[in-house]
Order: sequence, then structure tokens, then C-alpha cells
Amino acid sequence: MTNPGHPGRMLFVTIPVADLERSKAFFAKLGFSFNPLFSDETGACMLVGEQAFVMLCSREKFAELAKLPIADPTTHTLALYCFSVSSRDEVDAVSAAALAAGGIEADGAEDYGFMYSRSFFDLDGHGWQVMWMDPAAVEQGPEAFAASVQEADAPA
Repeated sequence: MTNPGHPGRMLFVTIPVADLERSKAFFAKLGFSFNPLFSDETGACMLVGEQAFVMLCSREKFAELAKLPIADPTTHTLALYCFSVSSRDEVDAVSAAALAAGGIEADGAEDYGFMYSRSFFDLDGHGWQVMWMDPAAVEQGPEAFAASVQEADAPA
């Protein structure tokens, strides 16, 4: 049961960054904004969706929060981060902005028809994927959407 007036579950993912201002500038070039109410000199709250946020944290602050040693993202992958955009063209535009801002391309484009994505590493080596999914595939699920497309394409 949800509580009226309460936004429901919110997602906060915290990642360590070597240079907070440099990382904020990088992600701003990709179209992200930051909530100043939840940002300070040790971290910045990046808005990803209505109830989803990525906290960019200085490595020192992250170490305080994590309690365990920080893995080197150039040699260890602990997570991959994926966010959606509204069109295939926007996938290409955001990916191009990431590369122009100093990111490194992880893979070429992946095109499954109903879903299109590109991947890159940010300035700290974190792996990101930007993707678009056909709204019908989101509603029906990929398998049902693929079956409906095959039926529509079948000769009469």
C-alpha cells in the first residue's frame, strides 16, 4: 500500500569520482542536471529520472560510506549503469557527447530492432550504456513485441 503524498521508492546509486567538478561538467555535457539541495563539496546529486539519482561522490567520501576498499574501475567492474533516452537519435547524440567530453567508447552500437544502445566509460572508468527501447516493447515485453512484429511481417 502506498502512502499518499509520499513519492514511493526512490533510487540513489553512489559512485566514486576522482574529481567532482570534472565529473559534474562531464555529465552536464550529456544533459544531466544536479540538485543543489543534495550536493556539496564532497558529492553531487545527479538527476537521472523522476525518482532515480546518481550520487557522484569524492573518493574520500565514498570510502567513508562504503567501509570497504574502493575497487579500481580500470581493473574491476562492480556495476554497469544504463539509462534510457527517448529516441535512437538521442542515443547517438548522448554517446557522441560522452566521447567528445573525454569518455571512451566501450562497444559499437547494439541494434536489436526494438532496442538500440551504445556504451562508454566515463572519466573515472565507470561503464555506462545509453539506450532507447520501442515503447510497444516496453509495454508488451521484448518477446511478445518480437512475435507481434513477425506476425505483421508474415506474408498473407
